[in-house]
Amino acid sequence: MSRRVVITGAGVISSLGNSVDTFIENIKDGKNGISPIEGIDVSNNKAKLAAEVKDFDPKAFAIDGHKKKDKFVQYAIAAAKQAYESSGYEINDENKFRTGVVVGSGIGGLVTIQEAYAKYQEKGPRKVSSHFIPKAIVNMASAHVSICLGTRGVCTSSVTACATSTDSIGHAFRLIKDGYQDAVFAGGCEASICELGVSGFESMSALSFSQDTDRASIPFDKERSGFVMGEGAGVLLLESLDSALARGANIICEIAGYGQTSDAYHITAPDPEGEGAKMSMLLALEEAGVKPDELAYINAHGTSTPMNDSIETKAIKKAFGDHAKNLCVSSTKSMTGHMLGAAGAVEALVCAYAVRDGFLPQTLNYRVEDEDCDLDYVAGGTRYQEVATAISNSLGFGGHNSSLLFKKYSE
Repeated sequence: MSRRVVITGAGVISSLGNSVDTFIENIKDGKNGISPIEGIDVSNNKAKLAAEVKDFDPKAFAIDGHKKKDKFVQYAIAAAKQAYESSGYEINDENKFRTGVVVGSGIGGLVTIQEAYAKYQEKGPRKVSSHFIPKAIVNMASAHVSICLGTRGVCTSSVTACATSTDSIGHAFRLIKDGYQDAVFAGGCEASICELGVSGFESMSALSFSQDTDRASIPFDKERSGFVMGEGAGVLLLESLDSALARGANIICEIAGYGQTSDAYHITAPDPEGEGAKMSMLLALEEAGVKPDELAYINAHGTSTPMNDSIETKAIKKAFGDHAKNLCVSSTKSMTGHMLGAAGAVEALVCAYAVRDGFLPQTLNYRVEDEDCDLDYVAGGTRYQEVATAISNSLGFGGHNSSLLFKKYSE
């Protein structure tokens, strides 16, 4: 069995808004979600900026017992509820075992871990909360989404660092395509902007130390120096085309291909030849039946680190040959920061709406050309044009490469 898969619902929590309409409007307008860190004390840190979620109220999303849930789980529930409500899909006794959840996190409850260890150090083991483990472990995002929505089908989590939610969506796509599920809530979440998280990435020299919000997350720019941490969640409702048509669903776009490879090279550095990233894109194209010269847009991983951006550029040129110069490539991390395990889902959401609405999001604040990054990075503002096909790339620590291909829906 091989079935077409479409996207019929979406939800997002981010530094650029806590609804899809607000988020997409801010992406189109080129708003910058990066600002000085307010949630923690970073006076002793070199990294001073992040893309923090703003004005998030768990009560507004009717999240019961939110104090017993880490923020990464709260964000996932909020995004999933948006996806459910926007889709018009109804979970009932007839479809509940055919409806699944695949929501991952790259790190999980890091804030909970940090707080629990501090209490252990201060007051001893008897004061460690019984909620510590259920708050911290990654699978609780999927578990709580399933509990909240009443799904009874597949319920699992991907953990592949910054490729986590792209792999979650890819796994959901295959579950539906191959007939194991009819609908799956898929995506990722992250809430690791805490003292331990910032200090850990800072010690790896992975973060930008710029204090200028317009020159911190600058993918493909010659002056890039590291990424800016982001947080939030993105969840899409994937559904078989038959199911969507049967209930008269509003189809956002079709998801038609998924590629996944490993660099087998290094725990943090990407393969300098970009072979894994190249192959993940080619595999997604092949599954979708799209020729390389038919692709219109790539939402790049584009972290604003020197190695990632030049190597991803090399991978794109290897995959697309002469057509690479005709491709539009941008990184919305220039606006959202790097949302780690949530990044792929939020960027997949951007691709879905870019295909539906016909726009190419810009790489915000791209100014200084780099001889190693010589593609069209959509500088200077959003472009409005037909976008028939798009790829979203995610490249994670450990050498995880994942690509999703989106197509404008047509019968």
